[in-house]
Amino acid sequence: MRGAALLLVGITLAWPLGAQTFTPPPMQRSAPRGTRIGLYGFSTHAGVDLSAGKQFVLGIGLDAGNLFVDRLRLRPTMEMGFLNGANTYTGNLELLFHFLDDDRPAIPYLGGGLGIAGHTACGTDPGCPALWVNAVLGAEVRIRSTFSWFVEYRGLDGFKHNRLCLGLTTRRGN
Repeated sequence: MRGAALLLVGITLAWPLGAQTFTPPPMQRSAPRGTRIGLYGFSTHAGVDLSAGKQFVLGIGLDAGNLFVDRLRLRPTMEMGFLNGANTYTGNLELLFHFLDDDRPAIPYLGGGLGIAGHTACGTDPGCPALWVNAVLGAEVRIRSTFSWFVEYRGLDGFKHNRLCLGLTTRRGN
């Protein structure tokens, strides 16, 4: 008898009531054209600097918006290289062009930008900090509707520092 009463109470509590069901409003995306600045996502990555020092690299990036069209993205990044020599630090502002829309399972991209680079003994080095011109080539592969893995080649300081990175990024849209 007690078991039947507990079963009846459990079914009653678990039964969905119409007043408790929440239906979210339909989401509308804004037009794909135009400049939109804001925080649309972030990423983290790790990799190796293939230059003479062969440093290990950790970095973070932000999806800071679009310029003119939806596929032209603004991305500030910060990276730290360590092991095998003095620690290095870079802050970059990159413009990336995504070749496909965000609803695709894989999205290749290409870009470039400017970076400010320094290292551990930057205060005693007259050439530090330095202004670098950077190139980026990569691809995102969707693992969920809002997350992607990415692999990226980064040619920094006019290809004097070549970095290969693997990371995880949030993904817009879907």
